Amino acid sequence: MKLTDNKPMDKLREYSSYPAQSVSMFQQSSQGEMDAALSQLRRAAQEFASMAIGQRIELAESMQRGIMHVAERMVHAGCRAKGIAIGSPAEAEEWATSPWGCVRQLRLLVESLRAIQETGNTSIGKVTRTIAGNLAVNVFPNNAIDGMLFKNVTVDVYMQAQVTEKTLEADRASFYKKSDTQGRDNQGKVALILGAGNIAAIGVMDVLTKMFNEGKVCLLKMNPVNAYLGPFIEEAFKEAIDRHYLAVIYGGAEIGRHLVYHPGIDEVHLTGSDKTHDQIVWGPYGSEQAERRQRNEPLLKKSITSELGNISPVIIVPGPYTEKEIRFQAEAVAAAMTMNASFFCNAAKMMVMPKGWAGSGSFMRAIEQVCASVEPRLAYYPGAEDRWHALTHGRSNVIRIGKPKSGALPWTFITGLDPNNENEILFHEEPFCAVLSEVQVGNKNPVEFLEKAVEFCNNKLWGTLNATIIAHPKSLKDPAIKTAFERAICNLRYGTVAVNTFPGLSFVFASPPWGAHPSSTLNNIQSGSGFVHNTLMLEGIEKAVIRAPLTVFPKPAWLPTHQTAQTVTRRIVEMEEKASWAKVPGIVWASMQG
Repeated sequence: MKLTDNKPMDKLREYSSYPAQSVSMFQQSSQGEMDAALSQLRRAAQEFASMAIGQRIELAESMQRGIMHVAERMVHAGCRAKGIAIGSPAEAEEWATSPWGCVRQLRLLVESLRAIQETGNTSIGKVTRTIAGNLAVNVFPNNAIDGMLFKNVTVDVYMQAQVTEKTLEADRASFYKKSDTQGRDNQGKVALILGAGNIAAIGVMDVLTKMFNEGKVCLLKMNPVNAYLGPFIEEAFKEAIDRHYLAVIYGGAEIGRHLVYHPGIDEVHLTGSDKTHDQIVWGPYGSEQAERRQRNEPLLKKSITSELGNISPVIIVPGPYTEKEIRFQAEAVAAAMTMNASFFCNAAKMMVMPKGWAGSGSFMRAIEQVCASVEPRLAYYPGAEDRWHALTHGRSNVIRIGKPKSGALPWTFITGLDPNNENEILFHEEPFCAVLSEVQVGNKNPVEFLEKAVEFCNNKLWGTLNATIIAHPKSLKDPAIKTAFERAICNLRYGTVAVNTFPGLSFVFASPPWGAHPSSTLNNIQSGSGFVHNTLMLEGIEKAVIRAPLTVFPKPAWLPTHQTAQTVTRRIVEMEEKASWAKVPGIVWASMQG
């Protein structure tokens, strides 16, 4: 399907002219609308759980066509809300964080459903073992096009220790292996999805996971910050909505609180903050919540999964980096900081550097230089300016870069943090604004540094969602360093570990699972629980590990200095619909122009 700039409907035109923060003023679902939606979902839940695979494939294909139909309008609405000039390279961010992952996930789900239909199981890649002995399942690249466009980029899923070759085969795609007597005919469930406000793909991809991996109908509550996207989702998924497999509603925190305890909801999935999660599970802050925690008696009696943010570390392993290599990786870190104005759960937030290594200063200076070439972005997410002031006030080690216009924040670096300071707020609170901090641990010995860096990240930093390690391939030729490096990947308590690249790529690839490390508990939720995406429907997941070369050519479109990024990402979306080789030359040509 060719993407065209269709004229928006009147309802969509109304939304596109307002900043995201204002949407909740004129769009909120009534009590009657919510009750009607839940009643209809409840009646359709069993039908959906029992639906034949062929029908599921047809529905997924319909939903993909719908996303393609609204893709450009969604992208442009996101640009307007976030202060991005339509047609500029920064428009690429909206292509990447809106339709790309959704279109790709639906294609991969159709491929998995066809495999189940034909063989009884999903088709996985090569299975190996980690240095710790756990199984590792290759889930990317998914085809030859992936291998060409993302040369030498791989994603392997590290399974939990109890998973064996036999259980790996038996347990994946478990929903589709349940006979009628085992419960598929009796398990029609309604899942509430509390959508995220920062990017369009999150709520949609969460819905797709619940619908097609788990066979549940979904009630998607739009976040007030990006509720302007709701009508596009309703248009794209009209068939699913008309059949009452999905409903979209609007409102703020009060609506969310009402729904999570509603008897018509069977389970909850939240993308948001850990504080919101804890109030849902344990009740309002205060003595009641504390007593519930002490008694281990959650207020919420339903199953809840979640993705709750992270203080995302970037670990720089000492090595023989050239100036060119430092510049490339500095630009990658700068992209992970500046993309979407730093309103990402996987945005780079904490540089973990070797103490006493000259390269630490070189990396930080290079990142600052790249950020100086990136115009400060509109701080569109509510509370960002207050958070920025709270984190920077009274500090002497703050570097501000850029001349922000009204409503924007400068790219901000806070350096020289004391790793032993238990009261350092930057170790405990996700900034969720344009702040990148730096701490130095260990020493310039790579083996000793890796041990200290992992210890710091696991025990001092809040969050378990994703971490990045930058390591030089020449260093990894040393057997001792290679062993320490592989052990560090295994030991990091994060749901995604990225080597020499941005963890967000694993998010958009859709076949890898995305979520927090499974070590969290309801009482100490960290970055959440459960995995989404996961189009191969693996179970017993510990983490996803994405690896990339130290440098690549042509320059990746997600780097902030790429001049044709918006064309590249748009063409990738068009290619992803059918994994079309005919679309690849245009992607490569646009990439070379950047």
